[in-house]
Amino acid sequence: MAAEEQGPSASEYIVHHLQHLQKDFEFQSVKQTNIVDFSVFNLDSVVFSSVLGLLALLLLWTGARRATSGVPGRWQAAVEMLVELVDNQAKSVIKNAQSRRFVGPLALIVFVWIFLMNFMDMIPVDFFPQIWATVGPALGFKDYLRILPTADLSTTLGMSTLVLLLCIFYNIKIKGLGGWGHELISAPFGNHPVLWPFNFLMQMIEFVAKTVSHGMRLFGNMFAGELVFMLIALMGGAWALSATGVSMALGHVIAGTIWTLFHIMVIVLQAFIFMMLTLIYIGQAHDAH
Repeated sequence: MAAEEQGPSASEYIVHHLQHLQKDFEFQSVKQTNIVDFSVFNLDSVVFSSVLGLLALLLLWTGARRATSGVPGRWQAAVEMLVELVDNQAKSVIKNAQSRRFVGPLALIVFVWIFLMNFMDMIPVDFFPQIWATVGPALGFKDYLRILPTADLSTTLGMSTLVLLLCIFYNIKIKGLGGWGHELISAPFGNHPVLWPFNFLMQMIEFVAKTVSHGMRLFGNMFAGELVFMLIALMGGAWALSATGVSMALGHVIAGTIWTLFHIMVIVLQAFIFMMLTLIYIGQAHDAH
């Protein structure tokens, strides 16, 4: 009887918390062709990232709507400082003023959006999963739930792929289709016809490497942070009325506090890095080789 009441082991706990709430939409036409199956969606990442994206837009819209010419309030001052920060970074990277009218606000919303998604890691590990463990099965879903969208590789690679598409768009817009096509085969080794295949291959490798590293950097840092919080939560779960149990509980509180304070810097820094790389990559699309 005691064995039946025993909770999950440490490995089972972590594996369970790393499972996504998924939905298979069963696109039979895709399944029957034996192509890569894109019919499985991580619903938790989609829902949380969408809600946080709308929240980011709402926060910025509220700050703009409440803007006055007089002494700014705290919220207006914070938004103005953030806008000025992003605008200065955009001006330093992208010299085309017309492009900045779109890229600047895009970088701003990217920073706020990623910060909000990263900040979900500050919520106690078991808070939402415990609620969903009751609600989810009642709705016909499994009790898996991950609330940190940026710890999902499909989210971060999706965002970096969008940046890649914007880079292609601005390459064509600024240089023209013919100009960009000539650049793809003439740089970095030179314009000799013998070098064209090598130039094109290097250009494709560069685009793929930048896109993958752009998404992987954010994913890797946030996944590692999430995993550390799970390990710290296990220390608290090992609490018992004994010297070892009490020390584990104290270690849980101390380690959790230290890691939370450190992780606040990480979530801000990762949002800033992703924003800056977005500006840099789009800025490079404006430069001719």
